[in-house]
Order: sequence, then structure tokens, then C-alpha cells
Amino acid sequence: MTDKIYRLFEYVYLFMAGFAIFLVITNWETDRNRAYLFLFFTVVAIFMFFFKRRFRKNIEKRRRGED
Repeated sequence: MTDKIYRLFEYVYLFMAGFAIFLVITNWETDRNRAYLFLFFTVVAIFMFFFKRRFRKNIEKRRRGED
């Protein structure tokens, strides 16, 4: 059950990155500073996706080694 939750939160970070990219595109012409802020959020969300994914895989590997 917890593996499914970890996997779900990985994809929530990707969804947040996609939404932030949408906000970057819509705010680029009107408010450039806000667009840069959402661009930063995009980078952080993508980083968190890969970080959480690696963390989950390490946990799964550890569980397989203990069995």
C-alpha cells in the first residue's frame, strides 16, 4: 500500500511541474517576474520527482534484500 502512495506522490510532482509550466506560458508576457517564479517551481518539482523516485527504489531494493 505504501509503495502505491509513494508512486502517486511522484506523479503529483510531475503534475505540479506541468501546471507551473502552463502558468509560465500564460504569465510570460504580462508579468515576467511571476513567470520566473513559476519556472523555479517547475525545476524544483522535477527535481523532487526524481529524488522521490530514487528514494522509493532504494526502499524497494532494501526490502527485497531483507526477504
